[in-house]
Amino acid sequence: MNSEFVISLAEKAVYTLLIVIGPILILALVVGLLVSIFQATTQIQEQTLAFIPKIIAVFIGIIFFGPWMLVQVVDFTANIFNNLHTVIR
Repeated sequence: MNSEFVISLAEKAVYTLLIVIGPILILALVVGLLVSIFQATTQIQEQTLAFIPKIIAVFIGIIFFGPWMLVQVVDFTANIFNNLHTVIR
């Protein structure tokens, strides 16, 4: 096992992480932006108002994107286990 292999594996791990978490982060960002616009137009300064819609949107996003996210993580893990013989030698 050389440093090039470790860097490649870390790169694939970070890429998989970004691909899996991306839709949920974008969903939370959009909902947060909409709530902020709503708060600015109505001048409601309630701090908890921003969290409740984001939490609900993230839960709905996990329900919707959850199976796809699980497949991506399981494929990455299976790829690591299938190529374990190259690490151990």
